Amino acid sequence: MGTSSDSRRHPQIVNIDEVAGHVTTGDAFASTMKQLGAATRGHALGCTYYEVPPGRAAFPRHFHCVNEESLFVLEGTATLRLGNQEMPVRAGDYIALPAGPDSGHHLVNTGTVVLRYLCISTLQPTDVVVFPDAGSVGVMAAQSMEAAQRGEHWVSLMTALPAGVAHGPDKEGT
Repeated sequence: MGTSSDSRRHPQIVNIDEVAGHVTTGDAFASTMKQLGAATRGHALGCTYYEVPPGRAAFPRHFHCVNEESLFVLEGTATLRLGNQEMPVRAGDYIALPAGPDSGHHLVNTGTVVLRYLCISTLQPTDVVVFPDAGSVGVMAAQSMEAAQRGEHWVSLMTALPAGVAHGPDKEGT
């Protein structure tokens, strides 16, 4: 978790500065993420803080079949692709992402400063995540989300979607 329980006020309270960040870098995807929910013993509801540099996204477009997500933009501007629509979002915007293909989403920092946002989600340890643009699907199951975060999966599989399988509102994967 990157936190020290000796310096914490309470195990269920953490300051963002007390959580180690996980950094990913790449041409299209780059972010620093801090798992606030895991650092505070969250079991059914997660919260992750993201920082995304201009011109990048934290993840490719995807939707969950089980877990629900929401985003709250803290700072910066971005373009959100939600289903087949694109729209600008900015600091103060809250976005609900129920499970299912109509909530397929992709958030790209189109501003000139770092995009900062919270992603809040349910933490069901079994989920199917579809990546329509890549035509792939991820399947994960574990005893608990804590076990999954430790890499202790019962099932963890990423594979191509079979031809003819609908995977979003556009059914084409684009």
